[in-house]
Amino acid sequence: MSAEQLLGSVTAEEATVVADLEAGIGTLTRLADAAVDVTVVVVEPTPRSIDVAKRAVAVATEKGQGRVVVVANKVTDDEDRHRVRAAFDQYPIVEVPSDDAIDAADRLGVSPLDHAPDCPAVLALSHLSDLLS
Repeated sequence: MSAEQLLGSVTAEEATVVADLEAGIGTLTRLADAAVDVTVVVVEPTPRSIDVAKRAVAVATEKGQGRVVVVANKVTDDEDRHRVRAAFDQYPIVEVPSDDAIDAADRLGVSPLDHAPDCPAVLALSHLSDLLS
């Protein structure tokens, strides 16, 4: 079942669906208008990623896909932070820092939440969870 089919098959009263869609804007362009309550756009602080994320935000906004929240992933310094904020300053932004604990958990094949629940990246994602609820 495609993401479009899944999201089209449930109503807001039935369930909460969190979907990790493929990178890019393909699925967003195929979703029915106003099919979701929140669109979370994940962006890395690189020009190419920011360009794609801008297009994703534009499509989500045009199609009424709920409020937009931007996740700046793998932020390493003030330059990264500024680059993302300059592109998406009108949206809530959650910064997820580049974090060795995430890489370590991945190498161990465990959840970062189990491996290092107090690491900066996990705390940032907890903030995202709070923002979405």
